[in-house]
Amino acid sequence: MLESYVTPILMSYVNRYIKNLKPSDLQLSLWGGDVVLSKLELKLDVLEQELKLPFTFLSGHIHELRIHVPWTKLGSEPVVITINTMECILKLKDGAQEDHESCGSSSTNRSTTETMKSAVKPRRVQQSASPDPDLPPGYVQSLIRRVVNNVNIVINNLILKYVEDDIVLSVNITSAECYTVDEFWDRAFMDISATDLVLRKMINFSDCTVCLDKRNASGKIEFYQEPLLYKCSFRTRLHFTYDNLNSKMPSIIKIHTLVESLKLSISDQQLPMFIRIMQLGIALYYGEIGNFKDGESEDLISHAKDMLGNITGAEDETSSVMQYPTQYINQDPYLHQDDDQQQGWVSWAWSFVPAIVSYDDEENDSGGTDDGTMLHQQKSQSLKDPIVSIGFYCTKATVTFKLTEMQAESSYYSPQKVKSKEVLCWEQEGTTVEVLMKGELFFDCQIGFVGCQAMCLKGIMGIKDFEENMSRSDEEAYFFNCGENLSAKGMTYLTNSLFDYRSPENNSIRAEFILDAAHHKETYTEIAGMQRFGAFYMDYLYTMESTSGKVSGNQQDLSSIKSEDFVNVQEMSTKSLIVGPLSLRLDSSAVHRIMKMIVCALEHEYEPYSRTKPDIVDGNRTVPSSEEVASLEEYIPTRLTTFTVLKCTIIIPVAEFNLLDHLMPVIMGEKNVSGQLNATSFQPLRPLPSIRILVDKVNLEHSVPMYAEQLVHKVSSLGQPSDNLLHYCYSHCYLKIFGLQAALTSLDNKGLYCIPVPVIPSFSTAVYGKLIKYPKYWTKRAHVLLTECIFELPNLTVQATRAQTLLLQTIYQSWCHPVGNISSVVVNEALLSEVFQTSGVKSKNPLPTLEGSIQNVELKYCGTSLVECASGTVGSIKICAKAPGDGGKDKLIPLIQGPSDTRDLHSSKWLNESRKPESLLAPDLVAFTIQIPQYMDYCHNSGAVLLSSVQGLAINVDPVLHTWLTYQPQKRAGRHLQQQPVGTVPLGVSVTRKKEDEASVGSAPLARQQSNQASEYASSPVKTKTVTESRPLSLPVKTMLNSSESCRSPEERMKEFIGIVWNAVKCLTLQLEVQSCCVFLPNDSLPSPSTIVSGDIPGTVRSWYHGQTSMPGTLVICLPQIKIMSAGHKHMEPLQEIPFVVLRPILEEGDAFPWTISLHHFSIYTLLGQQMTLNLVEPMGCTSTLAVTSQKLLASGPESRHSFVICLHVDLESLEIKCSNPQVQLLYELAEITTKVWNKIQRKGILYQSSVYTETMTGPAPPSSPVKSSVGTAPPDTSTYSPSADIGTTTEGDSLQGGDDSPFSDSITLEQTTSNIGVSSGRVSLWMQWMLPKITIKLFAPDPRNNGTEVCVVSEIEDLSASVDMQDVYTKIKCKIESFNIDHYRNRPGGDWQSGHFEGIFLQCREKLLSWGRFLVSGAIWRCVPFLY
Repeated sequence: MLESYVTPILMSYVNRYIKNLKPSDLQLSLWGGDVVLSKLELKLDVLEQELKLPFTFLSGHIHELRIHVPWTKLGSEPVVITINTMECILKLKDGAQEDHESCGSSSTNRSTTETMKSAVKPRRVQQSASPDPDLPPGYVQSLIRRVVNNVNIVINNLILKYVEDDIVLSVNITSAECYTVDEFWDRAFMDISATDLVLRKMINFSDCTVCLDKRNASGKIEFYQEPLLYKCSFRTRLHFTYDNLNSKMPSIIKIHTLVESLKLSISDQQLPMFIRIMQLGIALYYGEIGNFKDGESEDLISHAKDMLGNITGAEDETSSVMQYPTQYINQDPYLHQDDDQQQGWVSWAWSFVPAIVSYDDEENDSGGTDDGTMLHQQKSQSLKDPIVSIGFYCTKATVTFKLTEMQAESSYYSPQKVKSKEVLCWEQEGTTVEVLMKGELFFDCQIGFVGCQAMCLKGIMGIKDFEENMSRSDEEAYFFNCGENLSAKGMTYLTNSLFDYRSPENNSIRAEFILDAAHHKETYTEIAGMQRFGAFYMDYLYTMESTSGKVSGNQQDLSSIKSEDFVNVQEMSTKSLIVGPLSLRLDSSAVHRIMKMIVCALEHEYEPYSRTKPDIVDGNRTVPSSEEVASLEEYIPTRLTTFTVLKCTIIIPVAEFNLLDHLMPVIMGEKNVSGQLNATSFQPLRPLPSIRILVDKVNLEHSVPMYAEQLVHKVSSLGQPSDNLLHYCYSHCYLKIFGLQAALTSLDNKGLYCIPVPVIPSFSTAVYGKLIKYPKYWTKRAHVLLTECIFELPNLTVQATRAQTLLLQTIYQSWCHPVGNISSVVVNEALLSEVFQTSGVKSKNPLPTLEGSIQNVELKYCGTSLVECASGTVGSIKICAKAPGDGGKDKLIPLIQGPSDTRDLHSSKWLNESRKPESLLAPDLVAFTIQIPQYMDYCHNSGAVLLSSVQGLAINVDPVLHTWLTYQPQKRAGRHLQQQPVGTVPLGVSVTRKKEDEASVGSAPLARQQSNQASEYASSPVKTKTVTESRPLSLPVKTMLNSSESCRSPEERMKEFIGIVWNAVKCLTLQLEVQSCCVFLPNDSLPSPSTIVSGDIPGTVRSWYHGQTSMPGTLVICLPQIKIMSAGHKHMEPLQEIPFVVLRPILEEGDAFPWTISLHHFSIYTLLGQQMTLNLVEPMGCTSTLAVTSQKLLASGPESRHSFVICLHVDLESLEIKCSNPQVQLLYELAEITTKVWNKIQRKGILYQSSVYTETMTGPAPPSSPVKSSVGTAPPDTSTYSPSADIGTTTEGDSLQGGDDSPFSDSITLEQTTSNIGVSSGRVSLWMQWMLPKITIKLFAPDPRNNGTEVCVVSEIEDLSASVDMQDVYTKIKCKIESFNIDHYRNRPGGDWQSGHFEGIFLQCREKLLSWGRFLVSGAIWRCVPFLY
């Protein structure tokens, strides 16, 4: 009796998946209680159809299948199904885009579902006809349920292989066993009872090994890599809760897996393959396999759920066999822990939920006829979706990255062996991946881990920095650290899992789930996530709410949502990622390892899985109806991602070794030509100076429309879309950084960092950007912004002494100038002791600190299809120096202040008038707007526009600045094996040519002397050739050619420069206003008194002028106000809303000219002690007109050049210069200070050392460095240039390289270059005219003979006009002066100025000399005029 019910169930399964079985044989042996079947072939097509995977099976067979049925004890002992050795080989389906899995078009969608439903029917009918048509009695039904609930499945030796391209991924599981357990998770024979509607199962996987190997073209694996995962065991707990005894499906399903230890190992050759497998997962998730690109995951998922849901609903026979594969598949993505894959896999697995857990059978079918099947389908669709919770928990995971090298065996035939060396290791503790879903309406995935760290191992690129014999501490090896320790945190990562003894399931309580978006967000906040996991927390939530009526999960098809369906469904997707407190140390060891990983990852060229469809804009677009627009206005689904980093510390030390020139070219996409590296010993540098960057919080928000293409398609076809609709057509990105600060610190021998010296105090900033989706749709809309970017910086302060900047420079240079594989960083000890002073010890002469701050910077950029524009403001700039003052107090010396009210500083009256302090409401220092057309031919509609205004600026060139600039650390031997060469600066990176050659060429260089006999190479061609051969091959051609460019005449360079400028300004509407800038040059320090607003320079000068008797002598230069306007332009506000329209755009080339340039209020005066002000140049100004016309020339060269005619007319106001003894003395003192400082700077090479290495040379040194080394290239050998080659006279012996095979063999002479200039570079004609009504020069001096008497000599030039006419062929200068007189006067104590001897005439020169009679009258008049000064 029992046999007749149980046998068909087992038969149906075995028969369904296995080929060529005789049911009669099987039935007979089954009744005997044991069945053994050997060498079985699987029905691959059935498997593919049932599993709905995007893979095809190349082969599949089972070595042995055993079925044990304990007929006598069916009610108390389980049926055991054992599979020994099962092997399957899979590959990706060809042309998967034709398959229904990734199909997203609405037309085929419903029909496929229908055909699949009908395909299912015949098999159902045929199966249901076999058993006895009478329904079994109740106890039999319950017995069958007990049997099915307690089936044990054992699989020994499961082998799965996946092949693609040259990749072979194989998974081998030694044994997997699934059995039923009791509430303590111990093996038991259980059943569902009315009191306890719960079923628990356990699956144990032991020794899971995953291998990833490369096969050659013939499909063979030449040498085996180490396995990715070796002998890893894990256990899975399954928990099903039912609503009642007769439920077909559980209402709650929990599947949780725990791995104690997961050790992944990836070699450099496996890395590209591993990335490829990850990409496959993502491509499957997004349904991108093949050329079809569907960009959205949710439509694919719901689609898959929809179709699969119908099928599984139809055939929900007992499918305990399916438990293993499903679990395996759910397992796999979590091993990779790739956030993106979760949902696709899970949604696919979702389709099995009914198949796994429902034990409904044919007997339950109403008659087994067609209408019965249909009825059944409707019934299953009306069933509500179960709640599914899937979890993966890992106590400790490590990923090790290894570099491999081949080792040939002794005999010829033996295979090559691979030797691997670990270089990098990532350790992670307390990892959790949890998925909770209910049908299509709710999906949530949470990922987190408690702590992680990364460490360096062994050596990298020949440098043995962490070999065992180095005996370096673990702290030095760990360069990345995030989160907390698992021992300190406890088992929070297991909270509420089936492995947590406190969870409701383990205490026989029914669990509660949050399935509402609002409630979910309140519960799982950032804080809650960080409390449970310390290092990383991600929460991905997707919900679908129906607004009008209930949406049945199976009928809604999102990929083909019609516009009217938008009303019914509101979808939402939010992803939030949080990274806990982390510290990262980017030292040489870590950076080289990370870069090496990137290089290895880039060393593969696989075809991409999906090609994006070209944007095809169809011409006949239909305008959406008003209802559609209204529904869009109401709700548009978006995806929101927020990413937050809390408390981040980054330390960047000096590069102890730098081989980035071997790695960067590959990363930048060039071919790697650098040779083999020799192994070198490594000595860690201590103390190790570093930059420490701290960030309190980084917040990144990104939002993008869910169905971008459909949305853009609709909105772009509207005539005037509302701002709201337009807003959703962009992807938006908002980055906020809080509390960013930088400081200098240093790591000592004990592994401790010294107290950090702040360089940039804490500041915050924000960037916002938006980018339109599918820009092709918007090309016709000139007013729609395609991109927009806004940057805000409330304030930024930088403070540093000169020693600190030198140290920063050293750190920068050590990274930016690769110097071969010998670590040659020299850090001057004196410099370090100056920067990091021992606490409690006072330094003898503390250095001044410069502090600069910039406030309220706002920049905005946007681009439309026609123009690009930018506008912005800079609120204020202040730079001051803090110098040690008397009594231990620091004195504050303002150096630059802007904006400053400089309107009345041009005359010295302001010193005696009352002056308002700088108000907080002062206008922005700089405001500008610039707009440039995208295409030059578009200029016909509107040219470029530049509007700008700059407020006044006060500058104080204080001697403290000179102290700051000329600081040099004392010369003490650097802590380094290498001796410092003479003459170089003892900081920065010293390079010895020989080493540099060795690194670049890789082979041993030809022996030669240090390159100091430059003159010798010039005469001997053979030697030159030797030198060239040993030069690095990677030396860029450009650096060599630069020297020939430097031979071009300045005139030719000027012409080229004019050509570039002309292209920029020929269609430019220009409006520029610059307020006057006032420069104070004191000959002694001017600290700001505490009574006035700090940093107010005019205020400081004035308080000194009035308060102190010993006011330092100060020269004041008041630069003019400048106004430039192009022709026909009306004044506009400099800050415009962009993009904007100009009233009179410039249409033709050169219409912008003439420019009107006016300068006003230029003056120079001196302030001396005892409140004395003496003018040098009285306030003056000028107006000028600049016109430029241009004509294109037909050039013989490849590009056409212009010929220019430039006309400049200048009208100056009269100029009056006065000078006296104290002023000359002050000017001399200032000039002397400046030259001293300049000489010091030049002698020490302070300004140049950052860009060029100084090379020691005993021979004739070149006058200036011929080539500035560009970053990342080796500086060319100085020896290939003779000293004379620099000046511009090339001789034959100076050709850059000897030998015909060199690319530089033809030497370019000066004659040839100049002969080309005339033809190709166009001509420039210049015509300038100056008009000056009057120049007066007055010289004052005390009369040595008469005490108290002053003498004054006045020279006057009237009506001066000059013109210069420069053509290519000639230059003509005209100058005309109406009159020229020199007179002298004297003033007696208490009296007025009177003419000197001979009526005060010294020289008189004019058209008509005055007669003596008239002159006497005129002399008398002169006497009456008081010459006040």
